[in-house]
Amino acid sequence: MTTRIQSGVKAIVFPLLSMFLLFCMAGCIWETNSTPPSKTITPTTVKQDAPIRTLGIIYPMAHPFYEMITRFAEEAAKAYPVQLIVKAPDEANLEQQIRIMETMIKQGVDGIAIDPVDADALSPVINKAVQAGIPVVCFESDSPQSNRLAFIGTNNIQAGARMGKVIDELLNGRGMILVETGMSKMKSLSERLEGMLDYINTQTAIQVLEVRYNEGNDTQALSDLETMIDAHPHFDAFVALDFVSGSTSILVWKAKGLNRYAITYGMMPEIKEAIQNGQITSAVSQNEQKWGSRIVDLLYQASQGTKIPVYDDTGTVEITINNVESLDLQ
Repeated sequence: MTTRIQSGVKAIVFPLLSMFLLFCMAGCIWETNSTPPSKTITPTTVKQDAPIRTLGIIYPMAHPFYEMITRFAEEAAKAYPVQLIVKAPDEANLEQQIRIMETMIKQGVDGIAIDPVDADALSPVINKAVQAGIPVVCFESDSPQSNRLAFIGTNNIQAGARMGKVIDELLNGRGMILVETGMSKMKSLSERLEGMLDYINTQTAIQVLEVRYNEGNDTQALSDLETMIDAHPHFDAFVALDFVSGSTSILVWKAKGLNRYAITYGMMPEIKEAIQNGQITSAVSQNEQKWGSRIVDLLYQASQGTKIPVYDDTGTVEITINNVESLDLQ
């Protein structure tokens, strides 16, 4: 569209146009000095006759947390010529993850996204997939020693430190906490714990009474939490570094009517409702609702031979009663 500038307004418009051009030039210079973004394939650039790609998603275990991610992945997949194969062990299990990965390699899928329960143990099979021409990305928990193409998630040591800061602010730097986490060999969980403990030990006078691992088992998580509460009845806060522990704390808080802080890591509809109802005080989220679409987008790009960013940082955000209503997890 062409716009004619009347002579009576030239004195106003020309200076504004000059300022606009200067801003644009500054923006171009900033982009030049930054790392150039990878080429992005969007639904509008996908050819109508593009072949259907088969993308696999492998979770550590079956759980409503991952069902939420699947819903977002399926929604994103509608815009592409792709079909999804979603698999997970019934409970966290390294051998089953390896078998699922091996099966997808034999099927010749066009891309795999995996949340590895053991980064080192899964490196060889990830490398095997890449050697077979199948692009692999990790999400939530990384396998940096493998030949995976990218990681979707956040810096879990920094995220753990953020959890430490949340606890610090709630307890004003003092008090006693109980901690539970999931799988002892899962890289993301060990890094979260490391980051949180480092912050608490160096920045606060908070005492960590006990740390337990549920290994991804709901029954174990419940037993651990009840045992810790019985052993340390005067604790000030419970910290869940995985969603299994977070879900368990909701049940315990409802059953016991506890009036203590409960802080968890990770968001899903159940946690959102618990924050609204007062069973959970706050949650540190990695914006998990974005993972599904990021998985589909990056895997499809990689299957097309397009370069993808090595690190897709989804960041962290604290969710409390003050901002939980704005969070869309459906």
